[in-house]
Order: sequence, then structure tokens, then C-alpha cells
Amino acid sequence: MTQSTRRGPAAWVFIAAAMIFSRDAYGGPPFVTDDPEPVDFHHWEFYIASQDSDYAGDWSGTAPHFEVNYGVVPNVQLHLITPLAYDVPPGGAAHYGLGDIELGSKIRFLQDTNWLPEAAIFPLFELPTGGAKDNLGNSHLQVFVPLWLQKSWGSWSVYGGGGYGINSLTGNQNWGFGGVVLQKQILTNVLIGAEIYHQTLYQTDFPNQGTAFNIGTVVDLNDHNHLLFSAGRSIDGHVRFQCYVAWQWTFDNSLFHFWAPQ
Repeated sequence: MTQSTRRGPAAWVFIAAAMIFSRDAYGGPPFVTDDPEPVDFHHWEFYIASQDSDYAGDWSGTAPHFEVNYGVVPNVQLHLITPLAYDVPPGGAAHYGLGDIELGSKIRFLQDTNWLPEAAIFPLFELPTGGAKDNLGNSHLQVFVPLWLQKSWGSWSVYGGGGYGINSLTGNQNWGFGGVVLQKQILTNVLIGAEIYHQTLYQTDFPNQGTAFNIGTVVDLNDHNHLLFSAGRSIDGHVRFQCYVAWQWTFDNSLFHFWAPQ
């Protein structure tokens, strides 16, 4: 297997994209671990975001990626990420271009009650649209099927879970992922949180397993515009630094009625 297919940003796109933005409580981005809350029915989320990682001296990520989430029916959201990926190895030429596109659907099957947590599944599909020879994709389909849980009390919430990843390329093994986030609404428009997560080895000839942490914040500029940021690194892995920054725009279908010709 070539170096480009071993450490392409699609792995990081998968991790970043497992963090699908949440609505009122804000889970997922700016964190890697996601929450179970889908976008509200007939509501939209649009993001312009960038995720960057220094992975054992190889800088890679998205600059930017575009994400759209839509509440197609109650308790179900559709999800799309289209990344412009880059890779800057410690030696050799840098590359920039289309990365691996991600599709998914978050399906909530339990609501938060006094006795039960909120729960959802969120299957994700990484399509091999990036250029593997330029280290911008993995050249094969990947599937990740997680279960996410959340419990909230007052201004605090904790969410997390994990899932199983499936590689379609011979020579790569399947992997597991698990993480947890604790967050607090410290002001009416400011949320802070911290997470820890672990991923098992999924490429037999490259040591990409490990445990990492992030500390992040969400700032609501108004009802429709939000800024998100997080940063962290590995505890026992090879990520020397990672960060995520995004602008999020939220709206509902009434926006299209406003724009429609009278």
C-alpha cells in the first residue's frame, strides 16, 4: 500500500464528519463525538468549516469543507459533506483538491426522559471521490455505523457512544470508535465543552489508533449564525495538534417561501 493511501485526509474527514452539528443543545461539532439529536423537521444547517491535523509531521485536513443537514421528517436528518482536502507531507509536494464525500442519515429512536437517555443511530458512508495518489482520499468505500446517547440536566449535558467502521479495501481491517463529551451552557449564547475519544487500529501497516482529547466552544451570534471552534491532540497516539473551526447558518423552509417569486 502506498503512503498516500495510508494517511489520506479521508480518515480525518470521517472523524470530523462524525461530528454532525446539533440544533439547540449543540452536539457533534466542534467535537469529534456526536450526539443523538437530529435537525428539527423542515429545518436546515449549513456549514463552512475547516479541520486540520498534524499527524506525525503530516499536515492534512479540509480547507474548507461544506456541510448540509436537513430534517426531512421528524426525528430523521439527511447529511452531506463535500470537502476540499489538502495534504502537506514533511517531505515532498503538497496537494489540494476534492476529498471523499460523506453521506449519512441520523435517526433518533428514543427521546430524553427521566429514566431513558436520548438515542439515535447515524450511518455514514465515505465515497472514494478524493484522489488517493495525491493523498486526498482513500480510494475505497468506508462505512461507519454508530450509536449515540445523551442525557441533560439544567445547563449541563453529557453525550457519547461509539460505533463500528467497515473497510472495503483488502488489507485494511475494520475499526472501532468511542467517545464522550461533557459540556455546559455558561452564557445564554456561549457553550463550552471537553471530550475524550479513542479509535482502534484500522490500517494494518500504519499506526493510526489512539486516544485524543479536544476542548471547544460554540458562540451564538444570533438565532441563525453561530461560530464553532475546538482544539486538542493525542494522549497516546500520533496527532500532535488538531483543530476545527466553522461558521454555521441555521434556517427553516420559510426562507425559500421568502425568496420565491410572488
